[in-house]
Amino acid sequence: MSTQGVQVTSLQRSKGRTPTLFESLSNDLAKRMCGEVRFDAGSRATYSTDASNYRQIPIGVMVPATPEGAEEAVAVCREYDVPVLSRGGGTSLAGQCCNAAVVLDWSKYCTNVVSVDPDAATAIVEPGIKLDLLNRHLEPFGLMVGPKPSTHFDCTIGGMIGNNSCGATAQAYGKMVDSVRRLEILTYDGLRMWVGPDEDPGARAATATGREAAIYQGLCDIVGSYADDIRARYPKIPRRVSGYNLDSLLPENGFHLAKALVGSESTLVTVLRAEIDLVKRPAASTLTILGFEDVVAAADAVPSVLEHRPAALEGIDRRLVSLEHSRRMAERALHDLPEGGAWLMVQINGDTQEEADHKSKVMADALDKAAGARAAVYDDPARKEEVWAAREAGLGATAYPPQGDKTHPGWEDAAVPPDRLGDYLRDFRKLLGRYDYGSAALYGHFGQGCVHTRIPFELRTAEGVDRFRSFVEESAHLVTDYNGSLSGEHGDGQARGELLPTMFGERVVSAFEETKTLFDPRNRMNPGKVVKPFRMTDNLRMGTSYLPLEPKTAFSYPEEDHRFSEAANRCVGVGKCRSEESGVMCPSYRATQEEEHSTRGRSRLLFEMLQGDVITDGWRSTDVRDALDLCLACKGCLSDCPVNVDMATYKAEFLHHHYRHRVRPMAHYSMGWLPLLARMATVMPGPLNTVAHAAGVSTLLKKAGGIAEQRDIPKFAPERFSHWFHSRRPESTPPARGKVVLWPDTFTNNFDAHIARDAVTVLEVAGFEVEVPERTVCCGLTWISTGQLGVAKQVLRRTLRLLRPALRSGTPVVVLEPSCAAVFRSDLTNLLYGDEDAHRLAGQTYTIGEVLAKFAPDWHPTQRPAEAIVQPHCHQHAVLHYTDEKDLLESTGVSTQVLDAGCCGLAGNFGFERGHYDVSVACAEDKLMPAVRTAGAETLVLADGFSCRTQIGHLSGREAIHTVQALAAALR
Repeated sequence: MSTQGVQVTSLQRSKGRTPTLFESLSNDLAKRMCGEVRFDAGSRATYSTDASNYRQIPIGVMVPATPEGAEEAVAVCREYDVPVLSRGGGTSLAGQCCNAAVVLDWSKYCTNVVSVDPDAATAIVEPGIKLDLLNRHLEPFGLMVGPKPSTHFDCTIGGMIGNNSCGATAQAYGKMVDSVRRLEILTYDGLRMWVGPDEDPGARAATATGREAAIYQGLCDIVGSYADDIRARYPKIPRRVSGYNLDSLLPENGFHLAKALVGSESTLVTVLRAEIDLVKRPAASTLTILGFEDVVAAADAVPSVLEHRPAALEGIDRRLVSLEHSRRMAERALHDLPEGGAWLMVQINGDTQEEADHKSKVMADALDKAAGARAAVYDDPARKEEVWAAREAGLGATAYPPQGDKTHPGWEDAAVPPDRLGDYLRDFRKLLGRYDYGSAALYGHFGQGCVHTRIPFELRTAEGVDRFRSFVEESAHLVTDYNGSLSGEHGDGQARGELLPTMFGERVVSAFEETKTLFDPRNRMNPGKVVKPFRMTDNLRMGTSYLPLEPKTAFSYPEEDHRFSEAANRCVGVGKCRSEESGVMCPSYRATQEEEHSTRGRSRLLFEMLQGDVITDGWRSTDVRDALDLCLACKGCLSDCPVNVDMATYKAEFLHHHYRHRVRPMAHYSMGWLPLLARMATVMPGPLNTVAHAAGVSTLLKKAGGIAEQRDIPKFAPERFSHWFHSRRPESTPPARGKVVLWPDTFTNNFDAHIARDAVTVLEVAGFEVEVPERTVCCGLTWISTGQLGVAKQVLRRTLRLLRPALRSGTPVVVLEPSCAAVFRSDLTNLLYGDEDAHRLAGQTYTIGEVLAKFAPDWHPTQRPAEAIVQPHCHQHAVLHYTDEKDLLESTGVSTQVLDAGCCGLAGNFGFERGHYDVSVACAEDKLMPAVRTAGAETLVLADGFSCRTQIGHLSGREAIHTVQALAAALR
């Protein structure tokens, strides 16, 4: 699939055969719509679910290039009488973003900021723009969007409008409904208009014509019939998201049609553009953490905290904190929490930092006296960001408890009056206990009475599904008894639509149904959600008929009960892989903006491959192969994904099976077998370098090897490091710290031998006796990354045999190339599960920084002041981390700035392969190369990965060096 510009992929039909309905629909959309039309199996599989328990295969996917393109697409769908679902970031937890409909994905092209009025503090935007990107655009004006859900990196403004999103900042700025001024809407039958407040809707109904007049008159009739019911049955709480916002149509609320449509979950209209109110960015803020005995005591203290007018008031319990610690999420931020079993996070804003600090101290003192709360104050921006990241990681942290079953949404965001939160939690915990769901963590927006949790529902057996239904029904009655809302943030969709009569009564639900009929008389807008919904136990992604393929695999997947189906179902749909602001994940998505090139999209395809409904050719699937083709195998998802999806491993597994007993792409041979080819090349590296870089010959070699023509073939070192090492005279100074094995990886040994020689210098000066294997060894990385896992296992078993003496004696193995070290620490035990020597090597593998920090903590090289920027290798980021290297460099006087620039884009063989060059460069040009080019001429550019150094040199001409080279330079 193309990665640039506008494309069309549609169903193919045999010559002479009458096209099916959907084939004709696809063809007409392709002719008339401005944008991309995708009815292929891969696209339909990619959009089959959201972050909920539900799964419905769409008819097709449309990616409009403009709002007008979307209007034409809806017109074509109307002619074919097929349903439409307008989708934002696809992170919905109630099933509202999956349906057997034609899906409109706005997030690739319809991302424009039409205008900003700084004086009025308003903006007009297209629905596909992500919240973080919009706020970055608004930053120069000192403005921002008020609501900020935890998925702010991915959620779109259109999705926030559809869902009536909130987040922690809703404490100060309200829900999305409070930010919407006007909406440009499109009904299924073609009416397009701007809507907002209307002082005299009756007059507008009288002066308008056609469908516009009918809608306004119909709404006036609904308000006239049900106003008293709406006033009586709508709970008076800050977090009511369930149901339609018919209260916005009451006369006392200004008959605001735009606000009434917020939260309607694409069941009434399609939003083409939105005018929203903005808020000023707070000048200063202080975050105070208050510790309590348990979560109920924290909830009881909420009314006392509210007296101090916090800008945010979040609650977390010990279970969530312990889960985050166990998953290595935000560990530093949570280390200094005050003593307690639950905590309130209280942010107070001020015009100055002094004012915010003073208000926070007054609040903390008052809570200490009233509730015995212990306080910790955070006013450093970096620390505050870490703590908020810990809170926002809640969904991922609770999805896979270290002990226990996978948890699910389904009853995850009920809201009650804040002053009754403590009593509600007491009753809710009793209910959890009665159903044996008592291990669920409780957290959320306590200042507005909204409680988040994920519960270990059993959704694969009839008994478990019945138990799920019974629990949710009892929970609905409980929250209604507290005059609360079924949903305080995530909406109704399919999960709670069936329960709306419990909360609102039959009269108000009738008003919802009349509103739906008025806007969408043919029930073609996201049918089965909110109004006349599917049952909560229909369309379950798991369900009693769940029976995925369970293929034999090369990797063992011990954390997934040794089942690839569990790995393929690991993604919970948060969509952090669609972030464009920080971290490594997901470089190919950032380059293409394609859902199928996100970690989430690829996970969906693998899931559907095992289901066999849409992807019917299993491991041979070209749809899955094409989606994985642009996966850089960077492993960024292993650390950045909230549930640690490891797409690099899944890709290797897939390639292993896809090409089994078949001819592979030439790059798999030229680069997959690089260790063997490099070993052969060392016979005469000089002549080979000359020949390989000669005009004409170089082109032929690259063509034959499947290498991108823009790339230079790396030059072999004049002498292999291992040959140099074994032919040199050993140092006469006796070692003080024992032996280490210096691993001669393929890249360092054959191409950058000078780096390994510097490592010998550093280790010996630090007091180690350095050993290097006398026979050629390899970690198998290139075979793993190309899916040649049978060869990789053979290579690794041979390596373990050769290293056996060092492994049995506990000798540290120092690995300079991060990707090779990551194989030993991560992939090795997965491939050779149960092999004790594999586990020994995983535990004895060290980077240069780690071995010096652990075994030579008192040693430091000579001071050599310098400035440096550091590009961590992706595997270093995901598996190894750069902490010890950074500390060591700074002890020598090197001031280091570790870049948060994402993947370099070369990523081993990926950037060398023909067809990947443009994406590879786009990844580097996102953040890395601008940072390199703006660095001063005297600034060191550090990159431990061979790929990173190669990419930086190729695109900038600057030489990047390994950390060990900087340390060796300090010794000279």
